[in-house]
Amino acid sequence: MLKNITIGQFFPGDSFLHRMDPRAKIMSTIIFMVAIFLANSVLAYAVVAAFTLLAFRMSQLPWRVIWTSIKPLWVIIVFTLLIHVFTTPGNVIWQYSFLSISDEGVRMGSFMAARLVFLIMFSSLLTYTTSPIRLTDGIEYLLNPFRRIGVPAHELAMMMTIALRFIPTLLEETDRIMKAQEARGADFTTGSIIKRAKNMIPLLVPLFISAFRRADELAIAMEARCYRGGENRTRMKELSITSYDYIGLGAVIIVTIVLLGLRLEGILYTW
Repeated sequence: MLKNITIGQFFPGDSFLHRMDPRAKIMSTIIFMVAIFLANSVLAYAVVAAFTLLAFRMSQLPWRVIWTSIKPLWVIIVFTLLIHVFTTPGNVIWQYSFLSISDEGVRMGSFMAARLVFLIMFSSLLTYTTSPIRLTDGIEYLLNPFRRIGVPAHELAMMMTIALRFIPTLLEETDRIMKAQEARGADFTTGSIIKRAKNMIPLLVPLFISAFRRADELAIAMEARCYRGGENRTRMKELSITSYDYIGLGAVIIVTIVLLGLRLEGILYTW
């Protein structure tokens, strides 16, 4: 059931995105995620879609990864679409009792759903093309300036990376426990919501126990290796900015400027 979920997984490769420095990829992801919120027209979303699909193509990842990255959150996407479709006022095109659908609602709902899809797709590329170790180094480097005000840069980077790393592990553990419980007669798919919630207890209890056990084992392993955080820590492979990073970051900035121009043009046209 959960074997096709790829959140937090790393796919080794030698593509353009794999070669980029993690710091450049993190900054590019943040900038483009902000740029997506500038899109407010069909043309702007077409630019976002084209750039996102181009990024996936350059990552040399299988296209099925697009669906598997969106699949776990499809309920949120559909819920967002329906909320805007049925609550946005405007020119009514369908109405039944207290429910109504307007042109503006369909437009706004479609835009918001597309925005969530592109946010998930593009942010997933960061973990798909960056190993946990390099991701930790990149996050730590970007957080280092905040150490002057007491921010534990290395510890935060390590926690975020461990959390991402253990998402696939916990999903595999959940799938294994579900199969074991189903073999004993448990039913997680039928019945009322309350009944299905109660049936989740035999799944959640062993899952939490397993998660705490893994965390304890990881802590013991780190202490056994004399792990002391980022103090006086060296790296076997130092991070370095290359032409790939300038090209990738420059492309994201150009797309952001284009989206900003389209938004300003729409505002001026409205005036």
